[in-house]
Amino acid sequence: RSLGRYADALPLVERALAIGEATVGPNHPTTAIRLNNLATTLRSLGRYADALPLVERALAIGEATVGPNHPTTATRLGNLATILSDLGRHADALPLEERALTITETTLGPNHPTTAIRLNNLATTLRSLGRHTEALPPAERALAITKAALGPDHPITVRRRNNLAALRRVLAGDGDDGASA
Repeated sequence: RSLGRYADALPLVERALAIGEATVGPNHPTTAIRLNNLATTLRSLGRYADALPLVERALAIGEATVGPNHPTTATRLGNLATILSDLGRHADALPLEERALTITETTLGPNHPTTAIRLNNLATTLRSLGRHTEALPPAERALAITKAALGPDHPITVRRRNNLAALRRVLAGDGDDGASA
């Protein structure tokens, strides 16, 4: 997967899931990791509908094993929201993004780099829903946290700065929302 060879990775992550389910069971946290890995690979292949039930199952296992307010649960909520957004279901993704942000801020803190990821994802979902004014505060916070954590010239900081600039242009009526996640 890291080499971008998703089609080659697919049978391997499918096999890893089958082995994991056979050895530790279908509801084990390790199985949830394997489900998430398979879903990520399928998403990379553009197979969003195939990835959706896997991410939903990984989230259910995580909530049952580590609890509903654990950082891992927040990650799985974010993964599910991303798949839903990929499927054009932004309204369904929004409450998941909000819940993931709440968990992350509570467990890791309001200025943690992972909080910046959640804020950016929330802003992206709000932009996709055409709620540009509401997207501005989380986009600004995401940029500030990222800049503090990674520096002003890091590629992620630059991307978030560009996203914020695109959002501000839309709010000023000077362009479309050409932002990227």
